[in-house]
Amino acid sequence: MNDQIVTLEEQAVQAVREAGALLADPAAVRSIRAKSKTDYVTNVDVAVQEFLRERLAALAPDIQFMGEEQDNRPLDWSRPCWILDPVDGTTNLIHRFRHSAVSLALAEGGQIRLGVVYNPYSGECFTARRGLGAFCNGSPIRVSGTDRLGDSLLSVGTVPGCRELADTAFRQMRDLYDACQDIRRTGCASLDLCWVACGRLEGYVELSLQPWDYAAGLLLVEEAGGRVTAPDGSPLSLCQGGPLLATNGRLHTAMQSLLK
Repeated sequence: MNDQIVTLEEQAVQAVREAGALLADPAAVRSIRAKSKTDYVTNVDVAVQEFLRERLAALAPDIQFMGEEQDNRPLDWSRPCWILDPVDGTTNLIHRFRHSAVSLALAEGGQIRLGVVYNPYSGECFTARRGLGAFCNGSPIRVSGTDRLGDSLLSVGTVPGCRELADTAFRQMRDLYDACQDIRRTGCASLDLCWVACGRLEGYVELSLQPWDYAAGLLLVEEAGGRVTAPDGSPLSLCQGGPLLATNGRLHTAMQSLLK
């Protein structure tokens, strides 16, 4: 895999950029299907996933594939696996709220080796390879140096897919709001993680995410000098979802104390 990684990154980035053009087309959404009361899939989600699944299979047929819009079979995490969210921010896409992304990661041995997050509306493509740093359109990025919670800009999730967690989420939001400079809610986990990585946000918390939501962004934050864990400090799993806390590292303990 080490010998392949450079070629895989170059071709994966190209494929993700091409797939992102489907999101940017304002007339792209032609059908919407409800998976649940608050979870939707559009023809764009399906088209992007199928396009990338086929491109990635042609690129490296032996690499496993996990995508949001399919029934995923059990995976052998000791072997390489692509992890894809074809449209992170589907509700934003449906409402033409131009803040969605294609998020693709490559895992091996339970670790993320490569991450790509592309925002077709801004043209920003965030990339990271383990041990080699994080980048936006080829330029290095780093987390912010802010070390006071009172000077921080944070992002939160509102757990629309797990509304039984809403009371906890909004209580935590109020506690964070009282302690920080201000709060944002964007509706796209992968881009929130990218914005922590490039210093636009100091922290991001969400009570319920899936591995395809955070796999690529996790590596970007870590390679940019930040930290990503569950709110209790335990490592995140690629096998199942859960809560997430991402920070510039300097504010991790302070944010954890407010999330108990």
